Order: sequence, then C-alpha cells, then structure tokens
Amino acid sequence: MPTLGAQRKSPVDRNAIARVKAMARARFRLTDDDAVMVTEIECGVPGCPPLETIIAFWTDETKRHHTKVFKPVAEVVDDDLPPWWMKDALAAEEIFGCPCC
Repeated sequence: MPTLGAQRKSPVDRNAIARVKAMARARFRLTDDDAVMVTEIECGVPGCPPLETIIAFWTDETKRHHTKVFKPVAEVVDDDLPPWWMKDALAAEEIFGCPCC
C-alpha cells in the first residue's frame, strides 16, 4: 500500500537541497536566522516540466519570498537564481485573514 506524506530522499537529493539552500542564502544575502526551504515537485499539467524546484525564504520573520526553477534540484546552478537585487520582487503578498477566505 502506498504511503502518504514525505518520501525518503537519497543522500544525493539531500546534498542537492543543501547546496541550493546555500546558494539561495548567498545570493539573497540571507542571515542564519532567515528560514530557507527548497523542494522538488512533480507537475502533471501538460506543457509543464516533469520536475521543478521551489525555493522559498522568509525575512523579517513575516516576509515570504519565492521563486521557481524549471528543472530538478540536482540540476540547479547558481545562474538559475534571480539576481540578488530582485529579492524584494520575489516577496509574496500574504492573504491570510482577507475577507474573501
């Protein structure tokens, strides 16, 4: 029977995730206190790449930023990340508590 939840990642995957986290920290000049999340997801939508990497980080304890790279995490290189000066453009508006939801 298939299991739900997180799947085990191989050491190579963990190393790739750690490498991309370090690249994001360096690129966007993040501190050790800023949370960084890197994950690889499958996309089943036609025309979408089969695997893509999501990079999200939080600054100032409340500001969430995110970007997507259209390749597996093991293939992400430094040039795939936006330039550091686009950090504020990657910020997402938080909509929790809005009247529509």
